[in-house]
Amino acid sequence: MDDRISTVLKENQERMEALCQNCDDILFRPMKLGVPEAVDCLVVYIEVAVSNMMLEDSVIGKLLNHLWELSPGDIRRAVEENGLGISDVTEFDSLEQAMDAMLAGNAIFFLDGYDKALKIASKGYPGLGVSKAEAEKVLRGSHEAFSESVKLNTALLRKRIRSTGLKVEENFLGVRSNTVTALVYMEDLVRPELLREIKKELQSFVIDAVPDSGILEQLASRFSWSPFPKFQTTERPDKASMAIMEGRIVLLSDNSPVALLLPTTLNTLLQTSDDYYGNFEITSLLRCIRYAAIFLAFSLPGLYLAVTCFHPQLLPTALSLSLAEARAGVPFPGVIEILFLELAFELLREAGLRMPGPIGNTIGIVGGLIIGQAAVSANLLSPIVVIVTALTALGSFSIPNEELSEAFRLLKYGMIFLCSLFGIYGFVFGWALLLIHLGRLESFEIPYLMPFVAASEAGVSAFADGILRKPLQKLTKRPVFTRPGARVRYRQVPAPEAREDNVGVGRKS
Repeated sequence: MDDRISTVLKENQERMEALCQNCDDILFRPMKLGVPEAVDCLVVYIEVAVSNMMLEDSVIGKLLNHLWELSPGDIRRAVEENGLGISDVTEFDSLEQAMDAMLAGNAIFFLDGYDKALKIASKGYPGLGVSKAEAEKVLRGSHEAFSESVKLNTALLRKRIRSTGLKVEENFLGVRSNTVTALVYMEDLVRPELLREIKKELQSFVIDAVPDSGILEQLASRFSWSPFPKFQTTERPDKASMAIMEGRIVLLSDNSPVALLLPTTLNTLLQTSDDYYGNFEITSLLRCIRYAAIFLAFSLPGLYLAVTCFHPQLLPTALSLSLAEARAGVPFPGVIEILFLELAFELLREAGLRMPGPIGNTIGIVGGLIIGQAAVSANLLSPIVVIVTALTALGSFSIPNEELSEAFRLLKYGMIFLCSLFGIYGFVFGWALLLIHLGRLESFEIPYLMPFVAASEAGVSAFADGILRKPLQKLTKRPVFTRPGARVRYRQVPAPEAREDNVGVGRKS
């Protein structure tokens, strides 16, 4: 069947109506424009997505009001030559292209005797505007967050990187949803092979719909069996723009306020945007605390079981006696205590997330206090187990990336299992398995443990911008994500030589 737009308006209208049958939210507005002989026209649009056609401040309203008093020949000439100079008017030769543009929230204009359709941009679908970042709080820096519109999100990045080198490549994913996605990168910084690989991954699957960027994160991942995130997520435009300036690529998806940053390493997941806004000594201390938080979140319950159940001789005598006295009368073994309190805490966390704001916070605090105090009073749990569980929870909360925190929360139960069976040997074995697993992971051919592995080949240091952070004047090179030859990002400009008439200023004559 010929998909080209006909010069006969009635044919175009019948074909559009057949495609939009039983779609009551899609409106057809036939009209006659021009004097002295009227020309038949048709505007097709989604009811809520397009402004009132006759409003003077809308693009389509200005177009129709302008064409209202023209002759038929002048109307066709104005449409062909875009006489109004409207910036976002696109011509389509096929009906399929016109339908896709209409379903994206634009108005489509047909003119009798004209074999093309015009896309006239309007306000688009309703959605949240720029709001405050809630999930990634910072003490210093921008508080803007991404919205659910991919167009607005690319504008927020363009606002921070005002260069034509910033490229935005849009694609449609989802056979039925036709979701707009955008790859944003700096042309002179990104690795060409990395860009090709990411495009290849995004084209390697066909799916009905892409409701959120999380779908893309799972489908484009080679290590789907691993609990660790392969794409870094952020809701902050400033963090995404900083990643772009390091040669990384940002993947945006319509209807999702979360951007994906790639490639990703363990080190980048533990960094925050305000790490570069403050003093390097404080930043280095905070980063050390985050790495210590990984130890607490992953291995503290298991270490407690290994030491108290298998190797109490490792503890000072006074501490061993104190722990034994605290557990006196508890009817359950230590592993049951730990599992019970950890699962209870997971229930409280889930309940707090699903309940409305103030109620959720109340459930988390009051529920934890009541359950912990009641269990200790009833001699079902020892006080030390409550302390261990609380420190473990604080460790997981201190990890800045939620997906990374969830990975360690899950693997924590494996460590508990190993330590309850093999003691300190299970603890060492669990850490060995974790490091081997992380060592095998890659994110688009970048080792997951970079810069702690292969640092010499990449020309980076683990102590330049890893666990510690050097002063900004010493961070002269971009990370390994950047293409070779574009690694230098900072250099000092020699001070201009003092002019002769300034020599002696400030001296006594």
